[in-house]
Amino acid sequence: MITQITKGIKISVKTSFEGTFFKNYKTHFAFGYRITIENQSKDSVQLTSRHWQIFDALNQVEIVDGDGVIGKKPVIKPGESHTYSSGCLLTSPIGAMRGHYNMVNFTSTRRFRVIIPTFKLHAPFALN
Repeated sequence: MITQITKGIKISVKTSFEGTFFKNYKTHFAFGYRITIENQSKDSVQLTSRHWQIFDALNQVEIVDGDGVIGKKPVIKPGESHTYSSGCLLTSPIGAMRGHYNMVNFTSTRRFRVIIPTFKLHAPFALN
């Protein structure tokens, strides 16, 4: 598991290889990831948007921006956490992701960024 703390917000990431399949006459490699966002600060915060950089060994970097995570903009109180699962498709059995969440602190009304640490995506058969 990969973890990182930014401004009292702990991000933990666990990845999994979900398998291969054909789509549009190409082999794709499916990866899942489970992210826990834990509020270790003294203020309630809300996740408003996300920014991802997806690295695929056989493709250019893909940038994904969007509101919230999986259709939600969770409010996380001090000592609480929010966990969600998602995934991505790569054209290679090896890749990585990193990014950040944009959040707002409810006490100060300040917006801030929480780093999502780089995590590797790899099919078990691709490593020696």
